[in-house]
Amino acid sequence: MSQGPSPGAGAARPGTNGPLVTDGPYELTGEMVTLLAPTSRRLVLNRRGSTVWQVTGDRGDHAVKLGYPAAPTHQYTALAPAREATILRQLGQDGVYWGEWARGTWSVQPWYDGKSVWDLWEPHRTGKERRNLETDALSCARALAGLHAEGWVHGDVQPAHFLLGRHGTRLIDLGLARGGEVPAIYDFPHRGCLVHYESPEMSRSVLTTGTAVPTSASDVFGLGAGLFLSATGLRAIDFPADAERAEQRRVIARGRIRPVTIPGRLGKIIEAMLSPGPADRPSSADVCAALG
Repeated sequence: MSQGPSPGAGAARPGTNGPLVTDGPYELTGEMVTLLAPTSRRLVLNRRGSTVWQVTGDRGDHAVKLGYPAAPTHQYTALAPAREATILRQLGQDGVYWGEWARGTWSVQPWYDGKSVWDLWEPHRTGKERRNLETDALSCARALAGLHAEGWVHGDVQPAHFLLGRHGTRLIDLGLARGGEVPAIYDFPHRGCLVHYESPEMSRSVLTTGTAVPTSASDVFGLGAGLFLSATGLRAIDFPADAERAEQRRVIARGRIRPVTIPGRLGKIIEAMLSPGPADRPSSADVCAALG
């Protein structure tokens, strides 16, 4: 356990040795138990190479992430927890730890209690109640703008990564973020994100080179696509859900956005955020100004 192991030159990358195991969920290691002295725990998710627990103990509630290879072609998921932890430390987050385990890397960070914008807008989306979506959207835009002001881009903006709680909105899951120095042993190229929120230029890059470089403009597109989907239940770009990922990206790359029918200021700014050309999109600060 450490706040930054120094493996030294030539060290093997975590998660690259031994047979691939892709199922999970995986249990806390002895190192994590010693660190947190848990009295209870709850499995939050286990998918795409990540097991996440909410752990309660004498030191409070924490999120514990264990990364492991999601597939032979996706060994980088084993590195994501440690990569994210090094970024959180650079952003000034206290109580962050990381280390290595048999299948990859792990991290510990303070738990943030909140609802994702997707879950929070479900009653509005289904017509059960009306909600002031502009207020929630502004809080998400402020969280993203705060990250951009620190010189970072998120790289994986989606509704599940905005948690709205009593103490404000937290932007989580920074494992794909770019902007500062990441230890080489934990770093890996950006291979795209969840295609529902991937910008046309990101999809084109992944199709052409296998990787992409996220930008603040692609983050803004992701926020617009996430708000659109959370409000309407529809993807901003109507790609075939049952197609191969490459075909989905080919559709996204063409940049044919659905008509934005959300009324008021929110609809206008979402339409601008979804502009196919990155230079035509507002900045995250512009989004805040438009909604504020």
